[in-house]
Amino acid sequence: MSCERAGTVLHGYFDNELDALSAADFERHLAECPECTRALEGLKALRSSMNAAHLYAPAPASLRKRVLGDIHSASPISRVPSRTAVQKPWSWLALAAALVLLAYAGWQVTSVYRGANHEEVLAAEVVDAHLRSLQPGHLTDVVSTDQHTVKPWFDGKVDFAPPVHDFAEQGFPLEGGRLDVVHGRTVAALVYARRKHLVSVFIWPTTEADSFPRAGSLQGYQWISCRKGGMEFSAASDVAPTDLEQLQRLLTQ
Repeated sequence: MSCERAGTVLHGYFDNELDALSAADFERHLAECPECTRALEGLKALRSSMNAAHLYAPAPASLRKRVLGDIHSASPISRVPSRTAVQKPWSWLALAAALVLLAYAGWQVTSVYRGANHEEVLAAEVVDAHLRSLQPGHLTDVVSTDQHTVKPWFDGKVDFAPPVHDFAEQGFPLEGGRLDVVHGRTVAALVYARRKHLVSVFIWPTTEADSFPRAGSLQGYQWISCRKGGMEFSAASDVAPTDLEQLQRLLTQ
């Protein structure tokens, strides 16, 4: 292989070890690199062949029964408290206090991280997901302009009921929906059209309070996010910021 990405990057993508930005970048590379495409197809074929070959043998039930019998019949081991433990019970209190301090410090670090970088991470993930959807065959899993067709399609595929509406009269006709991944969880994604542009709207449940919209741009794409009524809405597109703001208001009205 002459392509420099046919090594660790390809295998990292195949094993789902890349972050969202790197995965999206490699998917764009795949569209232009026949060598990596052939290598990826070869890895997929190899995995399918190995799965079909059943290269393992399950242990017999008699072995499990014998092992469990040996465990149940084993004599319990009596523990004699060490002299140090008897003489220094305060050491356990010190350990517990240290654990509490570590937990508090971790919570503080997480809070700072979320406050400082949460929006940047969210923006990167929704923009990456939108870019992935623009690859051939990734835009919609269910193609329909009828909200009564799209909404039931999500039943059993996600553990919540996403609100689905068609805003054709307002200039945002519904194109369909799909499953996507944001923040490591499966979310509902709705696709809207705006003139000759496409907008991806990602929806998932949240326990956090309602919030005002947060918006910005990344890699030439606009994004906007807000929470309303126990749902988080995040949208990404190459439309004008005012168009994305209008769609956000329609979604959360």
